Amino acid sequence: MSSEEHTHGAHTHGAHAHDFYVPELPEAVDVFDTILRDGSQQEGLSLTVDDKLRVAEQLDHLGVTYIEGGWPGANPKDVEFFARARKELRLGTATLVAFGSTRRAGVKPEDDAVLANLIEAGAPVACIVAKSWDRHVAEALRTSLDEAVAMVADSVRYLRRHDLRVFLDAEHFFDGYRRNPDFALSVLAAAEESGAEALVLCDTNGGSLPDDVGQAVADVRRRTSAQLGIHCHNDAGCAVANSLVAVQAGVTQVQGCINGYGERAGNTDLSAAIPNLSLKLNVRTIPSERLERLTPVAHHIAELVNIAPNAQQPYVGSSVFAHKGGLHASAVARSADLYEHVDPNVVGNGTRVVVSEMAGRSTLALKADELGLKLDGEVIGRVLDELKRLEHEGYHFEVADGSLELLLRRATGWTADYFTVESFRVITDHVSPKITTEATVKVHVGEERIVATAEGNGPVNALDGALRGAIGTKFPALDHIHLTDYRVRVLDTGRGTGAVTRVLVDTTDGERTWTTIGVSENIIEASWQALYDSIVFGLLHAS
Repeated sequence: MSSEEHTHGAHTHGAHAHDFYVPELPEAVDVFDTILRDGSQQEGLSLTVDDKLRVAEQLDHLGVTYIEGGWPGANPKDVEFFARARKELRLGTATLVAFGSTRRAGVKPEDDAVLANLIEAGAPVACIVAKSWDRHVAEALRTSLDEAVAMVADSVRYLRRHDLRVFLDAEHFFDGYRRNPDFALSVLAAAEESGAEALVLCDTNGGSLPDDVGQAVADVRRRTSAQLGIHCHNDAGCAVANSLVAVQAGVTQVQGCINGYGERAGNTDLSAAIPNLSLKLNVRTIPSERLERLTPVAHHIAELVNIAPNAQQPYVGSSVFAHKGGLHASAVARSADLYEHVDPNVVGNGTRVVVSEMAGRSTLALKADELGLKLDGEVIGRVLDELKRLEHEGYHFEVADGSLELLLRRATGWTADYFTVESFRVITDHVSPKITTEATVKVHVGEERIVATAEGNGPVNALDGALRGAIGTKFPALDHIHLTDYRVRVLDTGRGTGAVTRVLVDTTDGERTWTTIGVSENIIEASWQALYDSIVFGLLHAS
């Protein structure tokens, strides 16, 4: 490994070998996403081959530099993915990477199945993992340190002879560097001297802290001309911070996952690392014109992997630019940066005003303006009193955007004249071993009285079917309005079966999703309130 200080424009200011120093920040870093490999090791996350292809398309749409597609040969799914990727993936900005390991101890490279599978995969880049912690060599690989170094050198040379670009993932690097720095550094030197393009320093156990990472990266940076990468896990809650410090110390490839997926506590959340680098440190990551795609891509990928997005996830969460307290909301109305550290639109997110019993008049006024409603001071006062009364009863409007909008519209004198409800009834029969539920609704549409009955797998399903049966022919837009979730919470458990229940219903028309709420001691009545609001809201925005 060269002793020259090739640091992408860095300088040491006369530092000694193990002193922490900060080189000049790089102009740009490569973003390496590993959802399809490391991220898929998260408990409860399972992707089909079709899912993996769609996620790869979204990552390319965002503009990441590398997409790690999986471990070819490790399982039939990854074999199929790489085979289909060659034919079906049309990547515009990203390069596909195949992951594997060095040759096995005592096996020649040409006889090693893992290396053969990497070549067969057809990806232009291979990222191979090697042990850089001497304890792992002794206890996991059960071989000598010299053989571990030879495994790295032989494997890199072999893959380079087959025209693959090679990255080395130095597994457990920071643990190894603390225990036996000479061995950890010798693994990197063997990879570089054999032709590895990038040396990726991995905090595999996720327990390192930023100062430790910064000092170790700075030492390595002084010793090599190869590109350095960083791969952090989040077990100590420092993955993003460690990645930023690593860039400040000379790293120019940042590995992680959009939404921070991964085993245990996950990997570096690229949804936070990318804007922190681009907006805070002025280091180019993805193309600047694509930064506004960050939030929609993060949410799209969450849907593809079937894991609900984290509302409080930095930069891309639905709540991270939401203002609930009256003081906050009024300040944001005057100048957004009083309570927003960046313009949310830059990352494809947006400011929201959340209304609750904590709201002040300015919060309600902001929310009304957001909806295009004109409410004078007297009306706002009445709405605020009504809101606080309802929330005291158990309503929770900050999570029920649909019901809140209807409440504000009704304050302007608006009425939902699509239909009026005369009555509804639900009957449940238990005829062992089956339970059947039947609902009947009586409504008026204009001058016409309509009675409809439907069966369902429960009272809400039956009521929904009956209401749709009654008014569906009058309002074709209902064909596109569907309930997607139903949640119940008992508010005062001490009252047993007489407790007040809160029901939330999520509904979508295929383009937008809204939530409505009902509260009652009778769970069917609470459900009907939420169901009624959900249908009225959908018809309002369909008209």
